Amino acid sequence: MKLHRLDLTGFGPFRETQTVDFGAFDADGVFLITGRTGAGKSSILDGVSFALYGSVPRYETGERRLRSDHCFLGDPTQVRLEFTVGDRRWRVTRAPEYDRPAKRGGGLTTEPTRAELEEHVDGVWVGRAAKPREVGILLDEEIGLNAQQFQQVILLAQNKFSRFLLAGNDERQTLLRTLFGTRRFEKYTSDLEQRRRDAQKAHDAADAQVTTILALAERLIDTHDVAGADDRPGDVAGRRDAAALALRRAEYRHDVARTTRATADAAARDAAAALAGATAHDAAVVELEAARAALTRLESDLPRIDADRRRLLRGQHAETLRATVEAAERAVIAHAEAVEACARAQAAWRADGGAGDLDEAIEQLTGDLALWSTAALRERTLDEAERTLSAQAEDLRQIADAVVALDGELVELPALRARIDADIAALSPRAQRGDELRARRSTLAMMIEATMVASGLAESLRVAEEDYARDSAVASAAAEAVTVLLQRRLAGYAGELGAALVDGEPCAVCGSTAHPRPAAPAGEPVTADDLAAAEAERDRTAQCALAAGDRARSAREAHAEAAVRSGGRPLAELEDEARACAEEMRDADAAAARAAELATERAAVDRRWVAVQNDRADQVAHRDRIALEHAANVRTVTDLSTEIAAARGEFATVAERVADAVARRDTARSAVAARDALSERVRTLTDALADRDTRIAASDFADDAEVMRALLDEHERIRLDGEVAAHAGELATVRSRLLSLELDVLDTPPMDLAATRQAASDADAARAAAIGAERDAHNAMVRLRDLLADVDAAAGANATLADEAAIITRLADTVAGRAPNTMKMELETFVLAAELEEIVAAANLRLTEMSAGRYTLHHSDARAARGRASGLAIEVLDAYTGRLRSPQSLSGGETFLASLALALGLAEVVTSRAGGIRLDTLFVDEGFGSLDPETLELAMRTLDELRAGGRTVGVISHVDAMKEQLPAQVTVEAAGQGPSTIRQDATISR
Repeated sequence: MKLHRLDLTGFGPFRETQTVDFGAFDADGVFLITGRTGAGKSSILDGVSFALYGSVPRYETGERRLRSDHCFLGDPTQVRLEFTVGDRRWRVTRAPEYDRPAKRGGGLTTEPTRAELEEHVDGVWVGRAAKPREVGILLDEEIGLNAQQFQQVILLAQNKFSRFLLAGNDERQTLLRTLFGTRRFEKYTSDLEQRRRDAQKAHDAADAQVTTILALAERLIDTHDVAGADDRPGDVAGRRDAAALALRRAEYRHDVARTTRATADAAARDAAAALAGATAHDAAVVELEAARAALTRLESDLPRIDADRRRLLRGQHAETLRATVEAAERAVIAHAEAVEACARAQAAWRADGGAGDLDEAIEQLTGDLALWSTAALRERTLDEAERTLSAQAEDLRQIADAVVALDGELVELPALRARIDADIAALSPRAQRGDELRARRSTLAMMIEATMVASGLAESLRVAEEDYARDSAVASAAAEAVTVLLQRRLAGYAGELGAALVDGEPCAVCGSTAHPRPAAPAGEPVTADDLAAAEAERDRTAQCALAAGDRARSAREAHAEAAVRSGGRPLAELEDEARACAEEMRDADAAAARAAELATERAAVDRRWVAVQNDRADQVAHRDRIALEHAANVRTVTDLSTEIAAARGEFATVAERVADAVARRDTARSAVAARDALSERVRTLTDALADRDTRIAASDFADDAEVMRALLDEHERIRLDGEVAAHAGELATVRSRLLSLELDVLDTPPMDLAATRQAASDADAARAAAIGAERDAHNAMVRLRDLLADVDAAAGANATLADEAAIITRLADTVAGRAPNTMKMELETFVLAAELEEIVAAANLRLTEMSAGRYTLHHSDARAARGRASGLAIEVLDAYTGRLRSPQSLSGGETFLASLALALGLAEVVTSRAGGIRLDTLFVDEGFGSLDPETLELAMRTLDELRAGGRTVGVISHVDAMKEQLPAQVTVEAAGQGPSTIRQDATISR
């Protein structure tokens, strides 16, 4: 971070705007801020801190004491600072709260706190934030230091200069964490701690899951009463075996319930068939009576329908004569109108003083009008010019109204766009759920499908289990038969030996020649063929049992897989949730569609905004053009008025004279036209009457009046036609249905409907009870089987989780500073301790020189007491005593030197870190007065070396020796009892 320019207005001791150009000291590297005590040297640093953070290091009461006491009521107060962070140049302007004269009504009003942040982009200052809170947030992101940290590493203010040296481990850790960006290590620790908790939680959950699932299984066993008398062991393994026995009882109960249901289904179907037959017979009898009544009603309406049919036919005949009759009526009316018009035209001509032949009068008037044409044209030009003037005045008024209306629309459009944006923002949360709901609907669809598959596989599983049980029993019987044969064969060996013994001859087994009790034969002997046949049967049945076991296992696995994919939830529940999800998705889609419509409306508003602006510009240009034309027309009207004054004759205007002649000629022409029209109407009337009479004579109507009476309007014609056709169709339909019903009723014997209905009801109730019993038995069997599978899976996974939890716990404890970490140092602290070692090493390069080799700083990683942060302590080695000391034991001057060396070392290490905060500007506020001349010389030499690193250091001091050594100076001069001013002794570069 590098400062460039500071402007102070009405701030601290400064009334007029005072400027400090820090860029002017880039070549010097070190500059002095000097002046008398109380002149306002530290107020320059106050201005820097206030501009960046809205607070100053010296005042605990905040910004209310920042306004200059020398300001008049109307004087402004503000601070403006230009600085660079990275490769971006910023300018922040901030003003405190203060009282100023009110603009209305007199008195005082409070000027609120102001802040504005701008960025220099392509040679132009561009606004980035305009409110104190927004400016503070953006500056925190850019600078990366809060106000307290800024005062520890950049702005080393009075009474806060030695804070970093004397800080506790916790405070020092907070600053170093910000400067070096090591918060990620804290996140690593918290992430590992979370993983440890998650692993332990997973292990505990696995234990709890096993017992929970067993408890669910036992609750299910008790609910369905499938437990044995001794099925209550205490350990988990025993409880699992007891549940397996209960499962076999549940499977047997399900088989019994299924057989009962099949019997009830057959009985219910027979009863339902009987009830359907009885119901159909009763319904046919009722419908037969209704059909007979309908036929009677339709036949009674036949006379009225025949009359309507004749009326409809006569109306159709009259319709063919309508045009001829109406044409004759129109010809009579037109002839009477022509007679009246001719009479009026002749009377009008005589009223205008007309006499003689009409054609000659028209010719005479036409010649006169030709003589007046030029004057009339001039007068019309005048009239047109005057009308143009009036029209232009009206246009100017309308354009002004249009501009006002457009201005109003320009005011309304932003508010409309804001309302649309608010509506879009309100719809956005609902619209954004569409993808999530679609994924949920897809998952539910797969679960529903899996549930249906699992239901279908249950029957296959039952058959496979039954086959397995049967084949296993057969295999066991065959193995038992082999055992029996072997036992008989062994028992028969003694009998065979006994039968072969001869007294005096040695026994083949024991060699004795005496045979006091030889074994008797044991019945029918077992031959090797008998034994081989039994063994072959045993092997064959064992293979069958093995194959049946494989089939049963495959069926169990397929059913279990489908059950897992279904989530173990009922089908009805899944379908209800799927419907609810679909409804929410429709709502989300509707919200998205509405948001899209609003976006289109917003685009239309934006286009309308541009169109209104363009229209307003066009209206203004049009107004200016019409104004110029209006001025020219005023001159034209004046010239024409003078020229036409002599051309009016005895009339007020030439136009009146021409109008009078035109009117008389038009009257004459109207009389001629009326005379000719009357002749044409007479001829037309004669033809129309002749055609009407001829057509009526050829029809069955007596005259035109009878024709008009027979005509039907469109509505009546459609009604009659519909009634006639509907009656004919309904009559045919009723007759056909009546015949069919009479045949059906005669062929079907009567039945006792009440008894049949009661029998069907009883059978259906029995069937429903059987279905419920089978469903309950099936659900209990399937649920218990699933729970046993879940117990086995959870127990297998628990051992793996225990090993993982132990490994993660050891690593998390080590990183978090717990045992087995003997140093009790967290990972982030360990990293910061390494950084602090480098800072101390860099500080010692300067402290050794400034203290003439007496003092060096040492980093200590000793454990801190009472759980405080360890590994970030600093101690001072005194070469005179050879012992380590606490920094708090140093004198004022010694503390100043150590703090200055540590601040410079901190700035150097932070700046050298890639991606770290670069500290290009450093301020030191007082403290040099506590040094003796020799030590001051060493300190100044150290500050002078900073120029090689490209930094700029501002030193605030009133020590005369420093004035002599630092030619680049900012002098704060205080008037006797007035405001202070700033004088800068350097070449100011803009």
